[in-house]
Amino acid sequence: MTLREVVVWALVVAAGALQVLACLGVLLMRDAYDRLHYTGPSALGGLCAAGAVLCAGGWSLIALKALLLAAILLVTGPVLTHATARAIHARGQRP
Repeated sequence: MTLREVVVWALVVAAGALQVLACLGVLLMRDAYDRLHYTGPSALGGLCAAGAVLCAGGWSLIALKALLLAAILLVTGPVLTHATARAIHARGQRP
């Protein structure tokens, strides 16, 4: 097993762990505002997955698409969280 394969597997495991923790946080939190705090790590999981694709295959069209997807997740994630929090606040609900 080469160093590249170890790095790829470490990034894949990190991405999966971040996604699982984010899902568990959203599932287990009581309040909608608390749930929103756990949506952030999912963007970092996408970034780790894109890094694994880049490391495994080198610079290619697939790696470029993975990096663009990770960039979109990193940019739109906070915007989506903020818009959701404003919508909850506007309705005056605290589920």
